[in-house]
Amino acid sequence: MPTPSLASLPIRRLTLRDLASCAGLSEDRGWPREEHKWGFLLTAGKGFGIDDPEGGLVAACVVTEYGAWDRPELGAIGMVLVADRHARKGVGRRLMRHVVAAMGTTPLTLHATPYGRPLYEELGFKTTGRAEMLKGHFTPGGAEPGVSTRAATAEDLPAILRLDEEVFGADRTPLIARLPAFADQLRVAEEDGRVIGYVGAWPNMDTHVVGPLIARDTETAKALIASLAALTDRPLRTDIDVRHEELLAWAKARGLASVAFNAVMTYGITDLPGDWTRRFAPLTVAAG
Repeated sequence: MPTPSLASLPIRRLTLRDLASCAGLSEDRGWPREEHKWGFLLTAGKGFGIDDPEGGLVAACVVTEYGAWDRPELGAIGMVLVADRHARKGVGRRLMRHVVAAMGTTPLTLHATPYGRPLYEELGFKTTGRAEMLKGHFTPGGAEPGVSTRAATAEDLPAILRLDEEVFGADRTPLIARLPAFADQLRVAEEDGRVIGYVGAWPNMDTHVVGPLIARDTETAKALIASLAALTDRPLRTDIDVRHEELLAWAKARGLASVAFNAVMTYGITDLPGDWTRRFAPLTVAAG
């Protein structure tokens, strides 16, 4: 039987049954398998993929929608991967065009590496910001932030959801409600019994990824990160909006080194909704 052309292979929705194939695709491109993250995204979002007739996946990506379930206000695209043997053959472009068309008039966002940015620009995405990835073992030092933090409880979830929607600019309940099961740590900062920030730390290979990080101000963000670091022996990794210069300098002074910069891009809107001054880091760059 002749091998079907890449252009004729159908694009289909992915499910949790495709978890191993998605993880294998990550590994094929030199990424960690990240099965924990793939499982979370395939559950909370919509996966799209192209099957390889020889087994596995030719390409895959995930879209996470925010807002009302029947009228999403924003879609975040992530985990856009094409198998190495099929790279540079237009597969990624075809998959992205399919996703953009499937999302209709819903505004879109994504974090782009320098390698992927030209494709997204070709499709009409515009760069509206930048995030700096940091990684390293956190070393305590200097004056301790004077903000009270503690482990989150089930009773905190309504306050966390209210704060998150206010700061993010869209309802993320399906994603945030899964954090207690997904993250190893979920902590809140409070003042006079009121939640003024929260942060999660979830396992990703040998690191703990810090995110989402929502905080009233930089001191609150520092306190939340420091409280997480005190409870793990793993290196921390996070992606911080470059406009938060004070937090970046503080984190670097405590052992987290710059790894890379990603462009924050949007499609259908000129900027992300919400309040960037209190939005310090995404849950994951794949989901915003």
